[in-house]
Parts: sequence; structure tokens; C-alpha cells
Amino acid sequence: MKKTAILLGASGLTGGLLLDQLINDKRYESIKLFSRSKLKGLPSKVTQFIGDLLELEQFKSDFTGDQVFCCIGTTKAKTPNKDQYKKIDYGIPVSAAKLAKANGIETFIVISALGADAKSTVFYNKTKGEMERDVLKQDIKKTVILQPSLIGGRREERRTLEMIGKVLFKVIQPLFFGKLKKFKITDPKQMAKAMIIIANSTNHRDVIITSNDIKRITKNN
Repeated sequence: MKKTAILLGASGLTGGLLLDQLINDKRYESIKLFSRSKLKGLPSKVTQFIGDLLELEQFKSDFTGDQVFCCIGTTKAKTPNKDQYKKIDYGIPVSAAKLAKANGIETFIVISALGADAKSTVFYNKTKGEMERDVLKQDIKKTVILQPSLIGGRREERRTLEMIGKVLFKVIQPLFFGKLKKFKITDPKQMAKAMIIIANSTNHRDVIITSNDIKRITKNN
């Protein structure tokens, strides 16, 4: 049976790559995008719902489908105000999970971050951890949380410190063995592919997927 995918965060790096893969995947007859601004040049199988995602509940009647892919995320540079940052990184994914639960959607896949911990004293890690906790509270039948390390690839906006970090990570990555494997740079295209594989797998039971698991999943499929 053909499926309908809901995607939040299609304007971002990973979300954009995921959108491309969903468009080219024949299992999906419909893709619903929820975003602040319209994307151009998309095929007819994509329907766009434009509005303030901080008030996602306004889309409740349209928030219907088979699977939700949440790629929402901001940065300290783009959103220096902590209250606004939390409204985005915590508020939007949790609101999406609540709508998915209310509308009977049984698959919810969200991107978090390595180190997410609701009890952390680090604001970024704490925010991601609280998001994970409250998404899981919705008790959606198939909830999967991806925890990538530093995400590779080129972004439209310039992030100098992140670019430096990626260069350093590439140099030291060969030293990452065993438990340190999860700290290797995560390829965004691999992550997008993993999300689709997981969403359509009947055998997948893991709730938390780290960067090394992302590579393993895509390598075996």
C-alpha cells in the first residue's frame, strides 16, 4: 500500500536530502511538508502547508499520514535567545508527536543529538534530552530517535566554528574505535536513508540510534 509521509524541516540539510529520497521512493504516493516558507520546484506528490510551526496545532486537520519525519533544529548562532531556541528544538518536535498521536499515526522518527540528556547542565544537551523524553511520553507505536554526532555536509549558511570542528574531526576520526565510533562525523545523506529504512522496517526495535548505528543500517541495506 502506498504511503503518505509528513516531513518537518525540509529546508535544512538533512531534511532536504530526506525530501529528495522520499520523492524518488515509489512507496510514497504523497509527501506533506510543514514549514514557514514555500519550497520551489517540487513535484505534484508534495503538498506544502505554510505557517508558524511554533503553532503547529493549527495544522491538526491536515497532519494526517502514515509516518512523521521530524528534522527540526536550530543553532545558537541562528537563535541566540534560549527561550526561542527551546521553542524550536523542544517545542516543535513535541507538538508534532502530540499531533501524530492524536491523529493515529504509528511511526514517528526524529533527529536529536548525541549527548542528549534531560538532566544535563548543558542547555543544548538538556533541551534535546527533554525533547526526547516528552516525545517518548506520547507512546507512539514506533518512535525512533536518531542521535547523530557532528553532521557533515555543506550548509547554505556559513558556520565558521562548525567548519573548523569538522576539519579537526576528520583528522582524528581514524583514532575512534569501539565505544568512540559513535563520535565520528555523521553523513546527512546516510542519516536520511536510515530514517526511511527504519520507517519501513518491520523488524526494527531500537529506540535510540547513534551515528555508528546509522552507518550500520545503511550499509546493510
